[in-house]
Amino acid sequence: MILDVAGSSPVGRPNRSHVTAIEPSVRDLKPRDELALLTCAEMARADAAAIAGGVPGIDLMEAAGRTVAAAVAAHHARQPVVVLCGPGNNGGDGFVAARHLAAWRWPVRLGLLGERSALKGDAAWAAGSWRGEVAPLSLDLLDGRPLVIDALFGAGLARPIEGIAGQLIDRLNDEALTTVAVDVPSGLHGDSGEIMGRAPIAARTVTFFRAKPGHYSLEGLRRCGALEVADIGIPPSVLQEIVPRLWLNAPALWQSHLRRPDRGDHKYTRGHATILAGEVATGAARLSALGARRAGAGLVTIATPPAVLAVYQAAEPGNLVTLCEDGGAFGRLLEDERRNAILIGPGSGVGERTRSAALAALATRRAVVLDADAITVFSHAPAELFAAIQGPVLLTPHEGEFRRLFPDLTGIAAKVERARQAAQRSGAVVLLKGPDTVIASPDGRAVINVHASPGLATAGAGDVLAGIAVGLMAQGLSPFAAAAAAAWLHGDCALRFGRPGLIAEDLVCHIPEALQAAQATN
Repeated sequence: MILDVAGSSPVGRPNRSHVTAIEPSVRDLKPRDELALLTCAEMARADAAAIAGGVPGIDLMEAAGRTVAAAVAAHHARQPVVVLCGPGNNGGDGFVAARHLAAWRWPVRLGLLGERSALKGDAAWAAGSWRGEVAPLSLDLLDGRPLVIDALFGAGLARPIEGIAGQLIDRLNDEALTTVAVDVPSGLHGDSGEIMGRAPIAARTVTFFRAKPGHYSLEGLRRCGALEVADIGIPPSVLQEIVPRLWLNAPALWQSHLRRPDRGDHKYTRGHATILAGEVATGAARLSALGARRAGAGLVTIATPPAVLAVYQAAEPGNLVTLCEDGGAFGRLLEDERRNAILIGPGSGVGERTRSAALAALATRRAVVLDADAITVFSHAPAELFAAIQGPVLLTPHEGEFRRLFPDLTGIAAKVERARQAAQRSGAVVLLKGPDTVIASPDGRAVINVHASPGLATAGAGDVLAGIAVGLMAQGLSPFAAAAAAAWLHGDCALRFGRPGLIAEDLVCHIPEALQAAQATN
């Protein structure tokens, strides 16, 4: 797909002005300040707002360095420690940490990248408060396998790490030295999660006020170790000016919308999900149906081709099964307005039946989830799909499916930004799967979900996820809230299984426990 010079919409297609016209459901995600993730620019604004409000910058640096030192002392026995300081404020935090550890009688050595005289501002003040030796950076600092505090570079590094700093980081990793990172492991970009040449694998990372997107990227998850977010005196009220648009996924965002049992309930009050099934991968729709039912949908119908009707009829007895030969037949099924949530894609096949059924579903402007085959079938005509999206829609691609639908966005390093642009372009909420799943809304809001397990890398897990999402949408959750809830619940099921050998069928059994835990979490 070719972008125009503004990079905002495909050439030959008008801007998606209808996106902003979609009214958000009252059962939408509820932002929580304590879960906000801040970009590097937003964190700089938070610092500036705190200073403008009367908190001196040196007080912020003092609190940050003291917090790092306290984290080291709390989690490690007293031992030789080397503090690697860079030329900016990250290095200033390192000087403060070194001073506190030395005061607590830790054996401390400090190495600085560059000249002490070149330090400026708060970093110069911090260096002046350190009374010990300042050695130039060298590999000799790591002799004897000391504990290492990485205070070389902060989250906004703009170029790859090279020279002696790079050599030190390589040695940290090669020798698996225990490292505590200040803000981020040096070289991990705080916004994109991209590795700027190299970055240490830390045992612990101490960051300040709020975490950043990069902490929860795939590389962040690999390199940050235990993440500690410390209060250093920035008033939470600064978030009112920043207005965050990104959050870490947790039940607090959406738990109030989960349906509670009511004495007046019957199956239709809990929603009727309809799933388009296919002839070959017949297990996919069945897994989705089970996920939807366990998530609370009152009824789930599987719409099957005639050739495999018996397969679906002989399966789980609680699944309703109906014949659906083609997209036209699927459209006629949807004339029943009680079918308020629709899932197309799991095992439905990449062909005209799936394409026309998806368009029929989108024409109803009811809640629709498009997964797997329903995404791939539009890979050669994404504009056709995007033009048809006028209601509450959730797309749930993995990276491969995302590339097929949004090939020009795959070069963007920041996963959050890729998902946001895809959501804005398509008019749908996009759940971009992975260990760092991103859920993005067309209005720019986004959530990162890392509440999951590597065990989810198994066939059929995505079908269960799509089923949970459509089951929640059948109960009235907006696509954004349903996607965030489904991602967390799905991951929680895997964590509850808690041992090797997880298969997709195991996830379904744990959905009730995950729902109960989500409702009980404060």
